[in-house]
Amino acid sequence: MDAVSLPGVASGTAHLSEVTPSALAALGVDGFTNTLELPDVRSACVLLIDGLGAELLDEHAADAPTLTELRAGTLHVGFPSTTASGLAAIGTGVCSGEHGMVGYSFELGNHGVVNALRWNQHPYGEDLRDQLSPEEVQPLPTAFERAAGSGVGVSVVSSAAFGDSGLTRAVLRGSPYTGVHGVGDLVAATATALADGGYCHGYHADLDLLGHIYGPGSAAWRMQLRQVDRLVESLVEQLPPGSLLAVVADHGMVAVDDSAVDADAIDELGHGVRAIGGEVRARYVYTEPGALDDVRTAWRETLGDRALVVERDEAIEAGWFGTHVADHVVNRIGDLVVATRGRSGILRRTVEPIESSLPGHHGSITPAEQLVPLLLARG
Repeated sequence: MDAVSLPGVASGTAHLSEVTPSALAALGVDGFTNTLELPDVRSACVLLIDGLGAELLDEHAADAPTLTELRAGTLHVGFPSTTASGLAAIGTGVCSGEHGMVGYSFELGNHGVVNALRWNQHPYGEDLRDQLSPEEVQPLPTAFERAAGSGVGVSVVSSAAFGDSGLTRAVLRGSPYTGVHGVGDLVAATATALADGGYCHGYHADLDLLGHIYGPGSAAWRMQLRQVDRLVESLVEQLPPGSLLAVVADHGMVAVDDSAVDADAIDELGHGVRAIGGEVRARYVYTEPGALDDVRTAWRETLGDRALVVERDEAIEAGWFGTHVADHVVNRIGDLVVATRGRSGILRRTVEPIESSLPGHHGSITPAEQLVPLLLARG
């Protein structure tokens, strides 16, 4: 399959990585470009609602009247459509090929496959923060570091559990971190940051969590969407004059059906394979020397039209990771990149029993996973 016939992920919409630079440019910070043409302001917050896909919001607009009213556009998130990559895009202002957080899990040299959210050996191995420096894994200066260096006040408001995580250190460093415990202190801390001026990044995870556990669009997910709508409504009510609230997401989500396959139970998918990374909807396959052709054939024949199975260079040429992939990032991407279609997925019931038991997943190139809303409110 060549790049001409391989579908791209740039849907003609702006990329998630453009949001933070645009907000900082709107604040007058040198070195950033306002590609989204946001209005000039004295304070700005980018609030990321994990898992709020554009298609899901459109489908359940009645449960989210405030979010729907604030809809200003649509963004795409690039490949893979997953939290580690999306948060890195917000924190660095570049796509996954440059920031290097290329998945939920990916191979990092002698450390094997590393889980980027838990910063451990995937799936449930030891904590690697002391052995694998987050600042070296993602060496680009973050937008927070650059803005603070220009004298602009910056802050992060997110779960207290993530304050010293490897991912936070990799992509959100350079800012004071306010750890919160619920919706109430998330709203209060974000409102305070906006009143103080400068730039604030906020993050809320529970919509994604319930989507994974119960499925996107389930009763529990819809009730959580209503809580998110009230969260944003509360922030809008407290916006000070001259402030901007931009609400975005890191990916959408789909409910995987019984077309999913269990890679751990199919011998043909293990022959010649050194390691498997990624997640249910988007896999990286790392092959043994000389085995690439045989592995590619086996995965294509086994998965059929349930997935695109392409070589690393094909995915890079098609722009899945952005316009540029840094040299130190290339080998993090699998020798094969597997992007599932429809409602299928690639489970690993032996190696990843928890993840494989969940109905809701994301990571691939479908519009349901790629497209997220851009919501704007002015104070």
